[in-house]
Amino acid sequence: MSKLIKIDKNYALWIERICGEFRRSQIKAAVKVNNETLSFYLNLGKQISDKKKESRYGDGFFSDLSRDLNDKIPNAHCFSPTNLRYMERFYLLYQEPLENFPQLGEDLCRIPWGHHKYLIDKLSDNPQKAIFFVQKTIENNWSRSVMLNFLDTDLYERQGKAITNFKATLPDENSDLAQEMTKDPYNFDFLTLSERYNEKELKDALEQNITKFLLELGKGFAFVGREYRIMIGKKEKFIDMLFYNIILHCYVVIEIKTGEFDSENIGQLGTYVSAVNHILRKEGDNPSIGLLICKSKDNVLAKYALDSSSQPLGISEYELTKLFPKEFKGTLPSIEEIEFSLQETPHLSD
Repeated sequence: MSKLIKIDKNYALWIERICGEFRRSQIKAAVKVNNETLSFYLNLGKQISDKKKESRYGDGFFSDLSRDLNDKIPNAHCFSPTNLRYMERFYLLYQEPLENFPQLGEDLCRIPWGHHKYLIDKLSDNPQKAIFFVQKTIENNWSRSVMLNFLDTDLYERQGKAITNFKATLPDENSDLAQEMTKDPYNFDFLTLSERYNEKELKDALEQNITKFLLELGKGFAFVGREYRIMIGKKEKFIDMLFYNIILHCYVVIEIKTGEFDSENIGQLGTYVSAVNHILRKEGDNPSIGLLICKSKDNVLAKYALDSSSQPLGISEYELTKLFPKEFKGTLPSIEEIEFSLQETPHLSD
């Protein structure tokens, strides 16, 4: 028992209240273990923050608090000084967002404490980014290691950042979802391309790596086809890549350009989106969306171009930092060379 519980009646009563709250949380934890425990941690973190403002408790506060709670609840295993500090930091990280959006507390309590400790360590000064990863973890059921991998990327900075006209061209209930679907830039570093790649090579590589491309596009995308043939009047046209998003319930037309964005690209993309609406869209499908992914863009030109279109369109860049010298592919053995080498290799029995 610490000296504080002996000499400070209010502190001793507070310790009793904490123990009572913890025991009540244990009863509920049989039904909602994680939710109730996290709610308790968030509440205790607030109380700790408030108590620490009373300077009389001194530097040994967490050690004393830990000792007193463990004396009262010896089998709790969660009141170490380190974990109590995490509880306070947990509350402080989300304090301001919770004041504006109390319902956020429900989401915070839906992911494991181990996930939160990583978020607290890495994003203690960025509550909005932490909330983003809480919500992504819930949406995608990320394990701790998967979430940690995404924390080391720029997913938050890229998500929903494409220049679009979705607000003006889609119903309110769909425009935010569609915007969230986008990224800017898209990261194509999973591709192996030489420095002088052309548009066909880029599109071929994306199709060959379609699983990784789908992961980069995000949740809900299903691949429909590459160079998708569509008849517009008497003209035969080919869409670079056609997808269907099962969350938005709509087709997504993607055009890839290896050069700089030009306003004429919008006319082509808008035509394809309109054609998909007339030819492929079925009852229950939402309006189709177009996305142009280019090497670079002038943001002002992109915004003006989108203002001229009545179709829901977006414009993003892509980045490709891992390029190989032009001669790189030539240094790799062909299939024929590998087979010939295997045929020429002596067997161990020879």
